[in-house]
Amino acid sequence: MGAVEKKTEKVTRNFFKTLSTGNLEKIRPLFHEKASWKVMATGIPGEGERKGRDNIVDNFLAPVRGMFVPGDPKVVIDKLTCQGSRAVAETRGLGTFKDGRKYSNRYAFVLEIKGGKVYALREYMDSYYVSRLGVSPDR
Repeated sequence: MGAVEKKTEKVTRNFFKTLSTGNLEKIRPLFHEKASWKVMATGIPGEGERKGRDNIVDNFLAPVRGMFVPGDPKVVIDKLTCQGSRAVAETRGLGTFKDGRKYSNRYAFVLEIKGGKVYALREYMDSYYVSRLGVSPDR
């Protein structure tokens, strides 16, 4: 593994570790100012793309994380592959909703790192699982 891949791995692991704390003010500086987060699934709450670090944190992550008990969901990395400044992570999202229901979903994330920060993120998940749960930030 080259130096660029090692840096990409370090940034990616730190990103998911910090995201798992639920502390949005600690995750905010890990995003590039012009970051994008695109949920690739369709037909579920949260689908689509958000642009801009503050928009991602305030209008996407905050409502989603607000559905869970504090500190959840956790992101567990099962496999991580880095090539240059791109990382692909196979993960599990595990947590408990505020209403007591458990959450356990599988994800794949593709991250592009720029300047040591997350510049672009594409999120793939088991959207059928999410639709069966009937989750929504408004619930």
